[in-house]
Parts: sequence; C-alpha cells; structure tokens
Amino acid sequence: MSQSNVIFAASRNPTREDLFARAEEISADLSRRAADLDREGRTPLGEIVKLKNAGLLNALHPTQIGGGGLDWVDGLRLVRILARGESSIGQLLGYHYVNSQCIYWALDAARAHALGSDTVARNLYWGAAVNPRDPGLVLTRRGNGYVLNGRKSFSTAARVSDYINANAALDDKIAGFAVPTNRPGYVANDDWDNIGQRLSDSGSVEFRDFPVYEEDFVDAPAAPDVAPPVLSTFNTPFIQLVFVNFYLGTAEGALQAAVDYVRNTTRPWITSGVERAADDPYILERVGEFTAALKASAALADSAASAVQAGLARGRDVTARERGEAAAEAYAAKVHATHVSLDITSRVFELTGARSTADKYRFDRFWRNVRTHTLHDPVFYKAKEVGEFVLNDRIPEVSLYS
Repeated sequence: MSQSNVIFAASRNPTREDLFARAEEISADLSRRAADLDREGRTPLGEIVKLKNAGLLNALHPTQIGGGGLDWVDGLRLVRILARGESSIGQLLGYHYVNSQCIYWALDAARAHALGSDTVARNLYWGAAVNPRDPGLVLTRRGNGYVLNGRKSFSTAARVSDYINANAALDDKIAGFAVPTNRPGYVANDDWDNIGQRLSDSGSVEFRDFPVYEEDFVDAPAAPDVAPPVLSTFNTPFIQLVFVNFYLGTAEGALQAAVDYVRNTTRPWITSGVERAADDPYILERVGEFTAALKASAALADSAASAVQAGLARGRDVTARERGEAAAEAYAAKVHATHVSLDITSRVFELTGARSTADKYRFDRFWRNVRTHTLHDPVFYKAKEVGEFVLNDRIPEVSLYS
C-alpha cells in the first residue's frame, strides 16, 4: 500500500490561495490511495491530521482569531475538492464546518469568540451526536452539573472528534450542548460497517455518566415544541449543502477516474472504427453529458450557498421567511445533486468497460459512497418541500432535517 507524503506546516491566517492549493494536493493524494483506504475502512486519524496541518479545519473562522476567513461558498467548494479524492473525507470536513461554525449563530458574541478562539488555537475537530431519529441520550442533574447517559446508533466522526455537538432529554425538555470528547465516560465504538462512506467514522457512541456543565449548554433547555431562534436553525440548510457538495465531488472524482482509465486502459470497441477508446463517439458523448450535468449541478450548488449565506449574514434580524426562501434554494440543489451523482457514479462503467470492475480499482466505491449517504434523509421529501414552496408558497418546516 502506498503511503502519503503530503506534509504541511500548521499556520495561522493562511490565504485563500493557500487553502485551495492544499485542498487540491490532499485530494490528489487521497485519490491515489482511495482504493486501499476504502478496502481497509479504518479510522481516518491521519487524514484528519493532514486537514489540521493544512489549516483547512479553521478555514471559515475569522482571521482575527487566526482562521482563514473564508465564506461558506468557498468552504463548500473545499468540501467538493476533498470529496473528489475520497468522499468520506469531504463529508468529515463539511460536517466539521457546520458543527464548529454554529457556535457563532447560537451563542452570545463573547462565548462564541472564546470557543472559536480555543478551537482555532488548538486546531480542534468538531463532530456531532444529534441524530433526531435516535433520541437515546438523557441528562440527569448531579451535584453542580449533570451527567449524560445513553447511546446514539450513528454519530459523525465518533473517534476522531475533539469536540462534539450533542442533544439530550432533560426532564421534559431538550438540551443542546458542546463538549470535549476527552472527558471520562465517552465511548466511541468501531461498528460502522456500511457499504459506503467507510472512512466517515460514523459508528455508535455511548455516554456513561459523562459530565456536562451549565457552561456547555449552547442554549437554554426548551420544550420540544418551542420554536428555536431563526438564526440558530441555519445548521440544517448548511448541512444539506455539505451533502450536495460532497455528492458532487464524489461524482466529479468518479468521472475523472473514468477519464484517466479510458485514456490509459480502455480498448476501442471492435466496430467503432477508431484506434483509441478516447476517440469513440459514444464515449465522447457520455463524457460530454456527464460533464455538462456536473457543471450545472455545481453552479446550482454555489448559487444556493450564496443564498443561504446571504440569509445568515442578516444575523439575528433574519426572518423565518428569509430563512425558508434560502433553505428552498439549498433543497433544490440537494434534489439535483442527488440524482446527478447517483446517475454518474453508476454509469461511468459505460465508459471504462468490463475489466474496470476488477476489485483492485474499486471504482464502485464512488457509487457506494453516494448511495449510502443519499439515504440520510429521503430526497423525495426534499423535492416535496421545494414543490410546496413553488406551488403553495409554503416555506420548509424547520427541523434537523429541513
């Protein structure tokens, strides 16, 4: 197995050009190793270290505290770049962005600045254990704080996280909090064995008398039916845009792998009348189709990111209507990217031919990765939400899925 030799010196305030160049370099290295990484399916500790050393984890934090100062449009493009090389790493970068940035939307300015500064200074990776369909965590008062107990069947970056967002039942309310994973009682299990996103570290986590304190709360515990502040709900359209961009990056990676294979390995069909597979008119037509579809979907993704970012920029003045209009743009991009990525990752074999299905290439990983994650929340419900907005002028209902 080939070993990566991509090394960066950790730096504060990297430029935009630095960050994009480093993302491209890491993505190319991941692409070279992707078949082996997928086969092994191990915890991506080394890959997260590379993201840290490249400054990519802090790309969206303000320059005043040592971050890159990028906006969300650029941050999501970085996710897309990483996913071309290895889909799970694109996912992990995007999830970190949402999990670490939401402190600026949910906390008061002083607390957000302090936690953001600490995150940048210590180069922390943020994961989450907030799956709303798996309400397995309970907070209980004990002494001058609380203890957290329970299990989440799925998490994000269970074993590589330095910090996590989580939520739990507290009496008859729901509490959201952000805590470091090095406290006693945090157990990350190595039980993620799905067909795709094999490096996403999405196994179960358990909390066994895990200490939680008042200062860990992101906001005051609230009844489940109490509407949260509008600004704090932007995590959902942004996480959906993370999905959009790593789906598209995965499909872009699949097409690039297929193009390289056609150039170097695929033989022309016996009745094609050409000497190189790269001159086969049907292969050329499909490459053109796939490229056009990806360009269109990427443009839609960038446009949606701009819309959601504009809503976020309104700060605490943003209205539910403005948030809903921006969310509808994100969900339209989600619908399109899902269909495009599933189509392309399954059809690239039409370009490469039968021999490309050999296990040594593992070209099926692109489809397996997209197929696995696109089941996160049903795309037809996203299409319905877009249809409701267009036809009936109803903005999407706020939830951790919409």
